Amino acid sequence: MKDILNRLIDHETITTEEAKQVIVNISNDMYNPSQIACFLSVYMMRSITIEELTGFRNALLELCVAVDLKDYNAIDIVGTGGDGKNTFNISTLSSFVTAGAGVNVSKHGNYGVSSTSGSSNVMENLGVKFSNDEDFLKQCLDKAGICILHAPLFHPAMKNVAPIRRELGVKTFFNMLGPMVNPSFPKHQSLGVFSLELLRLYSFIYQNTDMNYSIVYALDGYDEISLTGKAKIVSNHSEKLFSPEDIGLPKVKQDAIYGGDTVQDASKIFVDIISGKGTESQNNVVCANAGLAIATAKQISHQEGFEMAKESLASGKAKVCLDKLIELSR
Repeated sequence: MKDILNRLIDHETITTEEAKQVIVNISNDMYNPSQIACFLSVYMMRSITIEELTGFRNALLELCVAVDLKDYNAIDIVGTGGDGKNTFNISTLSSFVTAGAGVNVSKHGNYGVSSTSGSSNVMENLGVKFSNDEDFLKQCLDKAGICILHAPLFHPAMKNVAPIRRELGVKTFFNMLGPMVNPSFPKHQSLGVFSLELLRLYSFIYQNTDMNYSIVYALDGYDEISLTGKAKIVSNHSEKLFSPEDIGLPKVKQDAIYGGDTVQDASKIFVDIISGKGTESQNNVVCANAGLAIATAKQISHQEGFEMAKESLASGKAKVCLDKLIELSR
């Protein structure tokens, strides 16, 4: 590690293979916490290269506890986090709305590191059980149309990094990696990223896969379609600038999608929205994101996906998916 750190401090970059080996070595307890913290810190102060990010991703996918859910043709809807906006749990709500619209979802998520409440914080608070048992996950997909893949159960390689990330409390390159390392290897993904530069990196990496994807960055900094302004959306067949009016929606104010100050606040907002008691702005943001996911999985227009998402939320089908998942967790 000393050699790698010295090179990085001298503004050098490392190869894909070297990046992969660092993660493998971290998982094998070969470095102390100070070395790991120093390694993470380098990438807070300089850009990560495609080669480095690819190496980190390859290592985590190779080391993960993989589950075979390919028969479900599921989509993952996930954001990097780290945008510093503290919104309510938009991608998690979108996942249930998508499931309610009849598209299976294998949702990869984790506890919040740089935000008040990550996907796993809310799910846990609502009584959802985390498991890496394949049979249980298939049962969730069969009965609820969605399963939750809580990252720490599938990425044992990260056990040495998790406490350091928690103590640092700021976004690291692991935020960048989270959406790219779903252990069920879904063929469809709807991804949100926290910067234009990361959008570019993701699109370079994803265009070399056989995945069906949409990658989103809102130009005012959100890692999802925020409806607060325009968003860049890159997919495997197009690149466009999205405006709320494209799907007939008004812009929303930033404070309309605020997520609260505690996990309890976030959970209450989550339940209110999925129970049909959300504000118009909250509902529109959720359905805009779920609509993109549905459109990505079904290869239909965003407008058609949005209409299906609205129906899923308004009819209570999304809530049924949540209720069934909680019931299966008991």
